[in-house]
Amino acid sequence: MTQAKVISLTYELRTGNAQGDIIETADKANPAQFLFGTGNLIPDFENNVGSLNQGDAFEFIILSENAYGPVNQEALIDLPKSVFVIDGELASDMLEVGNMVPMRDQEGNPLNGKVVEVGEETVKMDFNHPLAGMDLHFKGEVLETREATAEEVSHGHVHTGQDGH
Repeated sequence: MTQAKVISLTYELRTGNAQGDIIETADKANPAQFLFGTGNLIPDFENNVGSLNQGDAFEFIILSENAYGPVNQEALIDLPKSVFVIDGELASDMLEVGNMVPMRDQEGNPLNGKVVEVGEETVKMDFNHPLAGMDLHFKGEVLETREATAEEVSHGHVHTGQDGH
């Protein structure tokens, strides 16, 4: 694909296959819009949808190794509870198993971690992508395709609405 384009589509994303758990959906009332041809999307997603036209239906599976990769055991980290002390108090409401907690790495880059286990002195956090280790099943329909504007390409995202974002 040489020209960047915007594709609006409906989709249902499930884990594994057509019978898997629904992860997310986009319907005609609130379609998803993606900027194709700029390298921002999973390559297999672009390969499966990027050449489709308005009205085309699609259904495909992206294997985990071609999506968000396998679960990386090194991304499971025990952090001291002191990391979760805010203004002198332990933020215990944050430390519930399953909670996603915004954090920063050693270089100050933002990342999200999932609370996996809360111990006496440490909290086990999972910094893997939430979809790591999962095959992804997509099914949907292309609602519209158009050429991306130069501004969308330079900004790296679709512009919608009155403010352009």
